[in-house]
Amino acid sequence: MMTDLNTITIAEAARLIEAKELSPVELTEAKLALIEGLDAQLNSFVTLTAEAALEKARAAAAEIAGGTYRGPLHGISFGLKDVYNTAGIPTTAQSRILIDHVPDRDATTTAMLYAAGGVLMGKLATHEFAHGGPSFDLPWPPARNPWNTEHFAGGSSSGSASAVTAGLVLGALGSDTGGSVRIPAALTGIVGLKPTNGLVSRHGVVPHSFTFDTCGPMAWTVEDCAILLQAIAGYDARDASSVEHPIPDYRAALTGDIRGLRLGVLRHFWTDDADAETAAAMEAALDVLAGLGAIVEETRIRPPQDYFDVKIVIGKSELYATQEMDLRTRPGDFGVDFLSRTIPACLYRAVDYIQAQRQQRRIISEMRPVYAKYDALVTVGTLAPAIRLDAHRVGEPWETPNVTTPFNVTGGPALVVCNGYSATGLPLSLQIAGRPFDEVTVLRIGDAYERATEWHTRRPHLTQGASKVPVTQVEAPTTAPDLDAETVDIVEACIMRAGLTLDDGQRARLYAAAPHALAMGRRLRGPRPWDEAPANVFRFPRRV
Repeated sequence: MMTDLNTITIAEAARLIEAKELSPVELTEAKLALIEGLDAQLNSFVTLTAEAALEKARAAAAEIAGGTYRGPLHGISFGLKDVYNTAGIPTTAQSRILIDHVPDRDATTTAMLYAAGGVLMGKLATHEFAHGGPSFDLPWPPARNPWNTEHFAGGSSSGSASAVTAGLVLGALGSDTGGSVRIPAALTGIVGLKPTNGLVSRHGVVPHSFTFDTCGPMAWTVEDCAILLQAIAGYDARDASSVEHPIPDYRAALTGDIRGLRLGVLRHFWTDDADAETAAAMEAALDVLAGLGAIVEETRIRPPQDYFDVKIVIGKSELYATQEMDLRTRPGDFGVDFLSRTIPACLYRAVDYIQAQRQQRRIISEMRPVYAKYDALVTVGTLAPAIRLDAHRVGEPWETPNVTTPFNVTGGPALVVCNGYSATGLPLSLQIAGRPFDEVTVLRIGDAYERATEWHTRRPHLTQGASKVPVTQVEAPTTAPDLDAETVDIVEACIMRAGLTLDDGQRARLYAAAPHALAMGRRLRGPRPWDEAPANVFRFPRRV
């Protein structure tokens, strides 16, 4: 067989396995050999489950030989971001807080992939609790970008992106709260999908934000993402956010034909902030889409900062609430980056949280005419290629909005595909967002673009057995900035009220974030009708 098992896709492997031209055992052994030769350079795995993978591969091979073929994931190797519960296998969320956590049950999505015949290769690196990073002060080092291992693999589904890009697994699941599937996919040149909120169960996934968390697939092609989504989509009564909705045949939607589809271009998301190569790649991608027969025209929604304010106030408040006990009693067990991103949420009041939810409901309502006019929206996936790991600044996420968060706040699906490479060989990206539960259109557009271009055919060149390139972490700031007396009083009162015990460095980083955090709360306090309800409306769950 001439197929390169190092670069094979899910769809290609599935065709060979179904035809009995490729054994799941052969595929699994090839992937384990690749992991052994490459992952020391990438740090994509937190826990490798080699023996269990071989057992599942042998079982899959026996079933297929006996005439039982479960579908396109049968015998396919996959990985899970280390926030998905796996019975008998550690789920750490890349934190000392959960370093000894071994679940006794699988997450719903884990079980669904097993039921589809998937072969779990192991648990993949993330940022601490899918939030703070890249961090060098945790028990596991941060994952690296296979295109240049001195560069960032994105966050927080960093290990999933790194492992898929390097061919260590054929597909993986990540989680996306503000871009954590799409940003790593964008920076590593693969495909990542944030499904509609409520389409894929979050039961058994370590929570970050109850409002915004979504679970989504990452793979080399749009077709592979469609295959993975088919296996994990569906209603789950154990997940309070789950929505009962018909599940279409996602793969069948990949016709390559997008003639007549109306695409709204969110050029204002990148015009002022994207680097020149990213902007040029976007213009070229729009030409491709227009050449395929789509109707491409510029439109506008709110600026990214508006969505960012909502997401940060709600999401960080919820994360703080889930971690509140440990933040008070053992803050030193968290990484510096996680603390710098999370502790400033102590500055928010209940009124800030409710006003953010009221704003979210308003924003969602504003999307109705946009959805009526356009079949999908297109914009950049990130504003620049992956930065060097030693260029990451602790606390920066409080300062700068991203271009992925708007679609977490509005709730519909958003897909990232590669649309070029920088002069230094790093991937660039295109983002396609759609109406809630219209994954078929988003996937169809991404697949058509992918078929019309060759960006997805490139693979990074890694040398098996090569040494890891050393990277020096930038030291976190330890000196507090000068703040006005009123802000200092607010910060100190909030520290006391929250019962936090902070050392000088932790306090300094809280002070640095405080002006940005407080400004977000102030921007959400505009006049509102008394009866404007928040986005979280009560509904009775269905019976299990």
